[in-house]
Amino acid sequence: MQDIRNRMWIFIFLYSLGLNICQASGEGTSTQMYYSIITIEESAIKNITEKLRSLILDKDNAIVGNVTMTTNCKVTSAQNRICTCLADHKWSDEACTSQQCCRSNIKQCSLPKDSAARCVPNSSVTVKGDVTLSVEYHDCLAGRNTKTYQDCHDKLLKELKTLFSAIRGFDRIRIMKFSLGSVIVKFELTFADSISRDDFNEKAKTMSEVLKSLQLSMETKGVVVMEITSGPVCGSSESITCKSQEDLKTEPKWHLTRAGKRFDITDGTESEVSSSPTQTSVRLRNISENWAGEFSCAYIQKFDFGTITHQARGTLDVVLSPHISITSEPAFPLCKDPKQLVKVKIQCEIKTGSDNYVVAWHGHANKSEIKQSHRLNTSLIYAADTIVGCDPDFSPTVNCTFTNRCNQSRAETLLINIIHKSQNKKFCESQDGWGNTKVNFTAVLKCKDSAGRILRRCKAGGKWDEEESECVNNDLNKIREDTQIIDIGLGKLETNAAEVLSRLKAATNNSESINTYSNVDASVSIISHVTQKTKRIEDPTTLVRFLESSSNLLNENLQKSWTKKNINDSKVSLAEQYLSSVAQFVANSQTGITTKPTPNIELDVCNSTQVPHCRNMVFKANVSLESVGPGTVKTTGFKQLNRYLPHNDRGSEPNSIVVSTTTENKPNSTVIRIDFPLIFQRPRNHKLECVFWDEDSRSWSPHGCSWSGPFTEGQCVCNHLSSFTILMSNTPMDVPLIEEITYVGLTVSIISLILSIVIELSTWSSVVKTNISYLRHAAHVNISLSLLIADCCFLASSFPDKISQTWCQIMVVFKHFFYLSMFFWMLCLSTMLLYKAVFVFHSLSKKNYLRFSILLGYTCPLLIVFITFITNNSGAEGAYYSKDTCWLIYIGVLQGSIHTFLIPVGIIIVINVFCIFVVIMKLLDHHKSTVCHNESEKQAAKSVIRSVILLTPVFGVTWIFGFAVEALDLTYGLSAFAVNYIFTSLNAFQGLFILMAICLGDKLTRDALLKLFSKKVTSCIHQ
Repeated sequence: MQDIRNRMWIFIFLYSLGLNICQASGEGTSTQMYYSIITIEESAIKNITEKLRSLILDKDNAIVGNVTMTTNCKVTSAQNRICTCLADHKWSDEACTSQQCCRSNIKQCSLPKDSAARCVPNSSVTVKGDVTLSVEYHDCLAGRNTKTYQDCHDKLLKELKTLFSAIRGFDRIRIMKFSLGSVIVKFELTFADSISRDDFNEKAKTMSEVLKSLQLSMETKGVVVMEITSGPVCGSSESITCKSQEDLKTEPKWHLTRAGKRFDITDGTESEVSSSPTQTSVRLRNISENWAGEFSCAYIQKFDFGTITHQARGTLDVVLSPHISITSEPAFPLCKDPKQLVKVKIQCEIKTGSDNYVVAWHGHANKSEIKQSHRLNTSLIYAADTIVGCDPDFSPTVNCTFTNRCNQSRAETLLINIIHKSQNKKFCESQDGWGNTKVNFTAVLKCKDSAGRILRRCKAGGKWDEEESECVNNDLNKIREDTQIIDIGLGKLETNAAEVLSRLKAATNNSESINTYSNVDASVSIISHVTQKTKRIEDPTTLVRFLESSSNLLNENLQKSWTKKNINDSKVSLAEQYLSSVAQFVANSQTGITTKPTPNIELDVCNSTQVPHCRNMVFKANVSLESVGPGTVKTTGFKQLNRYLPHNDRGSEPNSIVVSTTTENKPNSTVIRIDFPLIFQRPRNHKLECVFWDEDSRSWSPHGCSWSGPFTEGQCVCNHLSSFTILMSNTPMDVPLIEEITYVGLTVSIISLILSIVIELSTWSSVVKTNISYLRHAAHVNISLSLLIADCCFLASSFPDKISQTWCQIMVVFKHFFYLSMFFWMLCLSTMLLYKAVFVFHSLSKKNYLRFSILLGYTCPLLIVFITFITNNSGAEGAYYSKDTCWLIYIGVLQGSIHTFLIPVGIIIVINVFCIFVVIMKLLDHHKSTVCHNESEKQAAKSVIRSVILLTPVFGVTWIFGFAVEALDLTYGLSAFAVNYIFTSLNAFQGLFILMAICLGDKLTRDALLKLFSKKVTSCIHQ
């Protein structure tokens, strides 16, 4: 009878909950969870619970089962109670949201007396979903207080409840919101126990079909359970695991949400993701602040009817020890008396974070209470005042120790360097913001509006050294910091790299904001780290961003920012790091397309799969490879980089862009031919050298490369792949012993010309008998005189660096005039001989021809020199003449003042050669009329040889080799050297040849000389 009474009371209790067991239609089963807040004595809990568990209600196929007490509460006051979740239970989402019961790591929560917050089983599942319905449900968009809305709402709720209540453990369903976009319904499902994946998917599919939904998206919480450390994480490693009761048939995805950003978690240097059918884990190594935040694992199932995401979340509370920077103010306290006490402010600076630390101070100095910390940009500063003594035999130290929530400590110690003025020691006095500093110590200032510091060393004798800035643009510094973590596992490596490179491009677009060595150094460091961390690049966009940001660093207005004073030569230069990084990144890129050119970097790609050779072109530099083998050939051209790469050879300088070529598969042997456009036109006789960048010797090396010669000036041929350029010598090539030959020849020539003039004047009356002889010997004297003055001027200007610019200019004018005068007098002589050879019986007027000769021999050269001088910037250096050579300038073909000498001389030599030819022909015709044929041939040959020997130096025919010297660059090789030797030898000794030809080679002159000597000898004998 008592049992029946208990069961009746229990039934009445359940009825009071409003049980409605008719949820599913037809033969489908339905479940419903009901919760009740019962206030009973603790002693009655067991009895009531057992009665409820044993209750079976057979009415309309309904049963009551799995009765469980979830929450235990104790009343603490009339309005509050403290509740605790029982074993295998947790606070519901409603309790976590409205009462914030999930903030602490314990299951106890303080609740208002009338609160409905409760605990639910750990295996409970919450589903939040969005479903897009057709216009059939447009009434649900009416006002919430209208009957139309209520009817639509109740209809949809009943349909949803009918479907999902058939799943065992169904608790409740709520429609949260209707919104536009057709009709979008947000709803929430709660299950008190775990659910079957297949059952839930089937009901979701049925719901989509019944409601004729256009789109369905649902997210579950509880199907997947995360195991994560609930308290502070103090170690260096951690493992986070997500488990499901059954295989969800899809790959899990891990995410971390931190500071409003969401990161994919992948395999990296600090993380490792592993998965099995019912479990997935993330193992973290070397935990840093980067891993603090909310972790989530998600299994995303995609179906034709929509998407179902099974997700679990948990927060990792990372506790770290800070990096401490300790300084004093002043940095070098000044003591005037050994007994003096000095007040010093000690500051310990850490990076701003969410953690709180206990700070303690230790050391030999007396410290006051720690001051309130204050923020400075991204830093947190703790400070304390201390008193230090000025005893020169004692060095005070101060230590600040930071202790975190895990009771882990980190300390930093500062040695206070005191300046003892009483000992008359030198120090650098404060200046322009720099405080007093001890000798051989470095003062430090923080950069304003940028990251880094400024250094200034105090040199011996108390003299300040120059400031050395390490300030880095804030944007660049943040990018540099983020570059360090692109591969730790937060996000995909290539995606992270592309994002960093995009930011780098934006930060370097304005060259004015990064025009310091420190900023370029930071930028190159970013490029270098990205290259080191990315071993394979699949996305062409990443390569484009890399080349664009790298190109910005080569802008011309950053030229002075690539080098730094007093840099250690053993340190790899920025340009070396830059070249190596860009070349390696391009090699790592798997894209086979040619990217859009940037202002300073150009990339061309050739696929050699179907052809045995490849041709690329970058900045008009043509690159041809033979015997490449199958694969991709990439050629990168760099502007300006040739200026920055170390080059210690003062005898040459780069004269082309840098071209780097790599292949996908390294061939056993290859021939690469590069046609460089030269930056500067190669001056005459300046040698070019093809070189590659040798990373071992860190210098340009010619090994395996050769220059094709002056015919194809910019072409290099190499038997290996690397980064190439062309070096041009700063000085022209030398012809061995050419100067010695010149000076000896000119000396001999000057002496010979003086003798020649003396002989002509001494024998004038004896040899000059006719008009022809008068004109001929007059020409001889003027030729000798002009050549004598020109040779003297040549010797006087042999060392241009030892004479003034004015004297150099005067010497050039004299040489220009007198060498031309010599040739014009030679022209007078040759035309006279031509006239007599052709018109044998015609006589020449001595007076008229002499006037013509003087006009031609001096007036014409004077006009040429005067016009050339005036038209070339009034004889300015660099326009009319060169100070380096004290001679006229050669720029190119028909360019330069030298052509006002070469063209007249060339014309005269052609005419003179023609005259010699006519004279020879006349000699041959004369000997043909002789009787004896053999004797005639011999005499004819002798006459020809004698005429050539005598007339060649007199007519300046040897200067033909001068045109060969101008035409043949010394880089042509042996032929050019041979021509130079011939020209120098013949023309340096031209005075000697003239002496021999017009004096000693003329019988009348020889006879006159003998007669003159005989008279003198006879006179001496008689005396």
